[in-house]
This record gives sequence, structure tokens and C-alpha cells, in this order.
Amino acid sequence: MSVLSFDETGVDVVYEGHEFRLDKSLIEDATQRSYPDVTDHEVLKLVEPNPALGGEPRRIADILD
Repeated sequence: MSVLSFDETGVDVVYEGHEFRLDKSLIEDATQRSYPDVTDHEVLKLVEPNPALGGEPRRIADILD
């Protein structure tokens, strides 16, 4: 299971005991979308090979509000 912490400039991630940061520009390059329009599910898919996605995806813009 991963833990994602979103802010205006990127996402702090804890995955399998490893902590790292995904910068806004990296997420935009990987998804080909504007950072605020990317969903938490899309970010999770960048981190985990087969994530267990629960609930509705939320846009980063909505998470930050």
C-alpha cells in the first residue's frame, strides 16, 4: 500500500517503506495532463504496478482545495 501526500508542487510518496517525491513536472510528463487535472488514481498507477483502487478518483485540484 502506498501513502500519497499532495501539495502544490508535487506528491510525497511512501511505497514499500521507501519515501520519495514526484515533482509536478514529472507527473505532467508521465500523464500528459495538467497537474491539477490528474487524479489520485493516476498518480497511484505511476507508483504501484497493480494498485488496489478504491472509491472514486479525485482530481488533485479538488484534493488541494
